[in-house]
Amino acid sequence: MPYRPDRTGSLRYVAIVYVLAIAAAWIVWGLVDASPPWALLAGFAAATGVTFVATLHVGNGSVFDAWWSVLPPFAALWLTGLSEADALTPRQIAVHIVVWFWAIRLTVNWGVGWTGLDHEDWRYVDMKQKWPVPDWLVYLLAVEGVPTVVVWLGCLSLYPALALGDAGFGWLDGVATVVGISAVALELAADEQMRVFGATKQPGEIMERGLWKHARHPNYLGEIGFWVSLWLFAVAAAPGVWWVVIGPVAMIGLFLGVSIPLLDERSAARRPAFADYAARTRVLIPLPRR
Repeated sequence: MPYRPDRTGSLRYVAIVYVLAIAAAWIVWGLVDASPPWALLAGFAAATGVTFVATLHVGNGSVFDAWWSVLPPFAALWLTGLSEADALTPRQIAVHIVVWFWAIRLTVNWGVGWTGLDHEDWRYVDMKQKWPVPDWLVYLLAVEGVPTVVVWLGCLSLYPALALGDAGFGWLDGVATVVGISAVALELAADEQMRVFGATKQPGEIMERGLWKHARHPNYLGEIGFWVSLWLFAVAAAPGVWWVVIGPVAMIGLFLGVSIPLLDERSAARRPAFADYAARTRVLIPLPRR
């Protein structure tokens, strides 16, 4: 029988898993003799290996859900240690403020809403039912593998932002800070509005309040904004590494190509009024209704 503790036991289990995952990543980052971007990927892969084993143990892909927000701040700490600066620079401080604000906010949001190991994300259940492959392969590739690579691409911006460039704090750093803080605040507001709605909604009711009145996925806009802010920090530190824009581009591709279509399709199938709501609202940017 799969391990199915109550919510407290589930949180305890996941906490232990992530302590081990962070430790695995940190050990690999210290051992791998490669350029920092590739060492970063190796550490992420090690952490995912830990969560994958834990996922198989309980047969629940939602063990991996917190990976997205838990690993990047520790990657930021490791990359800061590669810097030649004797003390934290203003840019490094700003990057850490944005990253830790984002990470704590997103992790707390997950922890508050997660009911425990008795529940698995519907997307994982759907993939296991529809894909003609073993469940473990669904977990390895779709649930954990692809997100690990996408987050790694997003975190590539942290390397120049924290370990390269001069110590100066320019106007672009200021823009990056404002964009990052604003993006996380947008996510916070959107998720809180949805939480309040979820506690009072009627069957079939569409969320058309606050930010959600004008956009179907304002929380994802905030998430994209956060990763864009990391890229802005990277360009401010070392303009020659502009190509790390591949990180936010990958995030945009994941949301627009996978996450949003899946959510909209599910909402349309479950709520008859969703088609009209979708026709009158934008996907990401809260603008006046059509």
